[in-house]
Amino acid sequence: MNNKIEIKKLNLHYGKFHALKSVDMPVRKNSITALIGPSGCGKSTLLRCLNRMNDLIAGVRIDGQVLLDGIDIYSHSVEVPELRKRVGMVFQRPNPFPLSVYDNVAYGLKVAGMRDGSRISETVERSLKGAWLWENLKDRLDKPALELPLDQQQRLCIARLLAVEPEVILMDEPCSALDPIATMKVEELMLELRQRYTIAIVTHNMQQAARVSEYSGYMLLGEMVELGQTAAIFTNPSDARTQDYITGRYG
Repeated sequence: MNNKIEIKKLNLHYGKFHALKSVDMPVRKNSITALIGPSGCGKSTLLRCLNRMNDLIAGVRIDGQVLLDGIDIYSHSVEVPELRKRVGMVFQRPNPFPLSVYDNVAYGLKVAGMRDGSRISETVERSLKGAWLWENLKDRLDKPALELPLDQQQRLCIARLLAVEPEVILMDEPCSALDPIATMKVEELMLELRQRYTIAIVTHNMQQAARVSEYSGYMLLGEMVELGQTAAIFTNPSDARTQDYITGRYG
């Protein structure tokens, strides 16, 4: 298997609460893997483990392994800022900075020390094209990002991420704040991005998981109940608990 990430026997505790229980999961390269399950089952917690966002929460304790290209991201030799450049996050609600469109996309480049204006402009253009925003915004790069429609704000956040050239994109309910038409645009973008990036997504929308993902994992009470090809998970699950969730009898 061509796995970009391998999660092995991962446990996470919030204080005394055991939130993730010996989770095993591969994330295959250049594919979309969806995490599904009821609220509070550990989906977002697991996603945040993949770029160590949970490090920011007091009282968190983690054991097990998360291997990125075979290297455990929780080893002492891993530099977390560099990890988060390689494994970026798109959050539930669009979170553009209170800056212009241009400065939003350029932000990470400037923080990383890039000072060449022409290189920055080239990267901004390439990233906006990658997020399907260039044609809409090329004449309005000085427009405040917070004045954009929500779907463009979310795609701008994706462009901001693309600018720093990640290898993996994590998406935590990226369409939950969007209407159906905007959701469709973001889903179409995800399907295009998987050709160049590895994507893992958390979604409560099972139809969305069925539309965009090749692989799905069903989580319940911190456990990975079932993981496999999305078509099989949705049409012929091997675990009765998955069947109950898919058919609406649970969750």
